[in-house]
Amino acid sequence: MSNSITALAGLDHYLLITADTHAGSSPEGYRPYVEKKWQGDFEEWLRYSEQVAKGLRQVMGDRSIGVDGDPDVVGDRNWSSARRQRETEADGVVAEVIFPNTSPPFAPSMMSEFGEPETGGQAERRWAGIQAHNRWLADFCKELPGRRAGIVQIFLPLVEESVREIRWARENGLHGGVLLPGAPPGSGIEPLYAPCYEPIFAVCEELGMPLNHHSGGATPDVGMYLPASLAMYMLEVTWWAHRALWHLMFSGVFERHPQLQFVLTETGAAWVPGVLAQLDTFYTRMKSNDQCSEYIFGAPTVAKLSLSPSEYFARQCHVGASFMPPTECAMRSEIGIERIMWGTDYPHVEGSYPYTREHLRLSFAGVPEAEIEAMVGGNAARLYGFDLEALRPLAERIGPTKAEIAEPLAYADVPPAAQKCPAFGIERQLAG
Repeated sequence: MSNSITALAGLDHYLLITADTHAGSSPEGYRPYVEKKWQGDFEEWLRYSEQVAKGLRQVMGDRSIGVDGDPDVVGDRNWSSARRQRETEADGVVAEVIFPNTSPPFAPSMMSEFGEPETGGQAERRWAGIQAHNRWLADFCKELPGRRAGIVQIFLPLVEESVREIRWARENGLHGGVLLPGAPPGSGIEPLYAPCYEPIFAVCEELGMPLNHHSGGATPDVGMYLPASLAMYMLEVTWWAHRALWHLMFSGVFERHPQLQFVLTETGAAWVPGVLAQLDTFYTRMKSNDQCSEYIFGAPTVAKLSLSPSEYFARQCHVGASFMPPTECAMRSEIGIERIMWGTDYPHVEGSYPYTREHLRLSFAGVPEAEIEAMVGGNAARLYGFDLEALRPLAERIGPTKAEIAEPLAYADVPPAAQKCPAFGIERQLAG
């Protein structure tokens, strides 16, 4: 197997691996994956999920949330393997890293997609639902061998069980690694820098399973102060995910586990240089300046660290830069070209599908081909274990040509419907 960028030598097309897609079963589709002891509870959950879906349809309309049979909805794209393959290939994508999307059985709400720590009142039942999703995902990935890297969900309140699940995932082909949930204030769950999670970090390093943290999975309850609460969520959602970076750095997780790889996905990328500079300043003052308050509060912590935050980042961290806009692409050297993994966010409405080729032209025209190859596929292949040589024939057939992506796209030529994706809409606004 080859995941070296040299496997792409002489290829006239770009080999696209999206490091950010989402999938999940329909509620009914989880049935065969739920343990027998929970089948009665599962029937109740099905009725509840249908009531919620019906209410949302009344408020938002069928096309907004996904109804089976509607050709333009998100819902069917979550679980229809054939449709997903057809649409992603039409978009030029040969392989994908898959995060969850639909809520697993027994989740505390119908918006629980990132392994949120809340139990909904019963941790054992909550865990059974998460395991059902993992088993569904393993089968879903097997439908397209070598092209889907599924990410296994764990449950922070159950550390020993999560460790066993990570081992199960590795044995069953979920090579996308592990979804690290958030532990936001008010959740009642130990923060990520608590020592109780050490077995999880250790097994991920042992098995070479990347640790993935996705925007939206660490946000605390913003309340029902409508409409302000919704705006606060959008303004702060990525920052809450960023916190995991310094929580793991300064608690020594990267120091104790130097082979552990950590990914922050759909959190933007432009923030990285500034935040690393700020963290390096804190680190330096905590480490060596005994005249400052940072030293008083942080010296015992950083005394155990052998590298600065920016050095840990360069060694162990990656950015899943979904629908990367031109302004972030311009910062690629500051961020670290080898740290960036492009993504489409399929099938989310803000994703680049079906305008991925236009997005690539807008963001990457004028960028050296070797750098584009790394960001749109090579880096993800190396981290997640995709075989570039095996994927090469497909890329030659469906991937966008290098000549096509080298052709600049004027903002005036961006399709109006494409502006749902931040790579188009925000950049066009900034350009006036």
